[in-house]
Amino acid sequence: MLTNLKPQPADKILELIGMYRADPRPNKIDLGVGVYKNAEGVTPVMRAIKAAEKQLWEAETTKSYTGLAGEPAFHDAMIELVLGTSVERDRIAAAATPGGTGAIRQAMELVMLASPEATIWVSHPTWPNHLSIIKHLGLPLKEYRYFDSETRAVDFAGMAEDLAGVKAGDIVLLHGCCHNPTGANLTLAEWAEVISILQDTGATPLIDIAYQGFGDGLEEDAAGLRMVASEMPECLIAASCSKNFGVYRERTGILMAISETAKNTGVTQANLAYLNRQNFSFPPDHGARLVTMVLTDDALRADWKAELEEVRVGMLGLREQLASELQRLSGSDRFGFLAQHRGMFSRLGTTPELVQKLREDHGIYMVSDSRLNIAGLNKNTVPVLAEAIVKTGI
Repeated sequence: MLTNLKPQPADKILELIGMYRADPRPNKIDLGVGVYKNAEGVTPVMRAIKAAEKQLWEAETTKSYTGLAGEPAFHDAMIELVLGTSVERDRIAAAATPGGTGAIRQAMELVMLASPEATIWVSHPTWPNHLSIIKHLGLPLKEYRYFDSETRAVDFAGMAEDLAGVKAGDIVLLHGCCHNPTGANLTLAEWAEVISILQDTGATPLIDIAYQGFGDGLEEDAAGLRMVASEMPECLIAASCSKNFGVYRERTGILMAISETAKNTGVTQANLAYLNRQNFSFPPDHGARLVTMVLTDDALRADWKAELEEVRVGMLGLREQLASELQRLSGSDRFGFLAQHRGMFSRLGTTPELVQKLREDHGIYMVSDSRLNIAGLNKNTVPVLAEAIVKTGI
């Protein structure tokens, strides 16, 4: 049997990691991996998470299974964080998942149960794993225009034109904030227009929010999502705790499914539990429990919010420094978009050939589509990157 298996295409990010590690140059810079790093190049354990772990170690008395959909307290804490008071709680079903990726996978599985003929619409570009999961499951897939490589901003006219062709019952996948891989976000006015288009077409939104708190702030980053959830009859939301709580390896995520009325919530909740059972049975609990503790304890929550704000402001500072340095070296403001983008990523909008030249000539590693991880920089490496970009002719 196993001899019938065919090689799978290599993951480009993992391939890039291997190339970076094999590079002997001492001044190489890794801007490829989508993980937050501080100025020392470390992905730290957040203070509040470390404190919660100490409390949990003292108090935990069992490692027995949790519920199929995870702990209700985790559901409630995350629903409050992501949705606030924008949707009635009795309309929301939820299930804990192995990270945000698990939430996306379960969302697609739910679509297959509820609307197997639905086409999934994704932004061009989008996070590559969106495409991989959709294609693996065999779901129909279409793209809508999103990023203008010339202006490095959202091509909203193109986006609106493409979404007007979505059919009733289709799923439109939207990034809640800090668009990956471009860093270019919708304005609230554009969110409102997207809602109008979705209402006119009868499509259902699926919002992937993996970076809440990394862009303009916890509340600000959720504003567009909350508008959609409050004004659409149904909505799916996949949320990740990997970045904003720093619990990457604990695989902590949640899928929320908002029904038009509370009458259908019970059936939806049962289906979410069923899907968890089929795919991995009980979800991971350690990270979810830590997140719940942080969000429900006033002192821990305050410290977490303060550290998250430090992270956010630090990334904004790096963006502004890079844009300023590029303006100084190039004599042009064509890189001003870097200061306008939000989150960990920006897309330079250049060719794979020039990205390769950056790697070969300067030891700077980024994904071939020119996505760079701003959090992979520090104040000392920003000038190095800026000089390399200008010398390479980007």
